Amino acid sequence: MKLIFAGTPEFAAAALRALIDAGHEIALVLTQPDRPAGRGMKLKPSPVKEVALAHGLRVEQPEKLRGNLEAQQMLRDVGAEVMVVAAYGLILPQDVLEIPARGCLNIHASLLPRWRGAAPIQRAILAGDAETGITIMQMDVGLDTGDMLSIHPLAIAADETAATLHDKLAACGAQAIVETLGRLDAIQPQKQPEDGVTYAQKLAKAEAEVDWTLPAEDVARAIRAYNPAPGAFTALNGEPLKLWLASAEAGSAEPGAVVSSDVDGVLVGAGQGLVRLTVLQAAGGKRLAARDFVAGKSLPAGTRLGV
Repeated sequence: MKLIFAGTPEFAAAALRALIDAGHEIALVLTQPDRPAGRGMKLKPSPVKEVALAHGLRVEQPEKLRGNLEAQQMLRDVGAEVMVVAAYGLILPQDVLEIPARGCLNIHASLLPRWRGAAPIQRAILAGDAETGITIMQMDVGLDTGDMLSIHPLAIAADETAATLHDKLAACGAQAIVETLGRLDAIQPQKQPEDGVTYAQKLAKAEAEVDWTLPAEDVARAIRAYNPAPGAFTALNGEPLKLWLASAEAGSAEPGAVVSSDVDGVLVGAGQGLVRLTVLQAAGGKRLAARDFVAGKSLPAGTRLGV
């Protein structure tokens, strides 16, 4: 099938690889413009661009599509049957949605209508959902409101981080889009249910500051949900302390008070229960397992974390 592919991060790159391997004709790849990255802030291509160039595919990087008549004409000239969209980062106006003969299909990282919006992976973990998944959706002008073509559930493990769930969903999405395109003629699109709609708001750095007065389960989930970005944090002796992995345990202590610190983790009081921190990062330091962290930094019982 002749396709246009639109995507930017690694989540989308996994789908692009799968479509190439499946033998689809990728006539054009759209991705976000190169952005400054790293210590030198040099321009860095997106993961999708890197995959596309490695396979000799045509790549275009328009700043916007809405009102961009030149870019829209470029898309028409391709003559694609379908545009596949995955975490592209640009809004597709109605004029663009109508260009491919069979419309635009989106790879969305949730079981719609739950977690429409920008951060479905993190919000699912934060909410304590037992499962999430991939929905292949026929795009319309709404925010993830289009008809569903296929649904692919995926369990959320008890120790899941946004990083590990991202990788599972990227693999699931890559397989799902290939399967869906393979039986597109036989699929009857399904309207999304009106009940159960939730919105996954974009993450803000401020919300990643740990509130130790919350129940331990909520604190531990938040730490895992913000891994790798924006990264959960608290304060230790007035300096920022990043927290990367945690679990909840029974017990009680003052919120933010260290109960113990050893090779098995740093045990901290919460509003209800205890939080065991197993991967931490001090200001200016490296991400360390608890055994290495406590070997270099004293955290006696009674030490307070947070403001």
